Amino acid sequence: MDNKGQTSAEFILLFGGIMVVVLLVIYMYNNYINDLSGEMASNEVKEFNSQLDALGKYFK
Repeated sequence: MDNKGQTSAEFILLFGGIMVVVLLVIYMYNNYINDLSGEMASNEVKEFNSQLDALGKYFK
């Protein structure tokens, strides 16, 4: 009966499972941040265009 070996193997499997979950969360968070930054840039461009349109009325 090698209990130390079994315990070590269980800790390695547990640590590996935790690492897989952490990597998946980081990957999903990265995609969320990239999508959010694209949405923010889109809103900024829309706001800038509307301000240009408002100023364009004075020059026509």
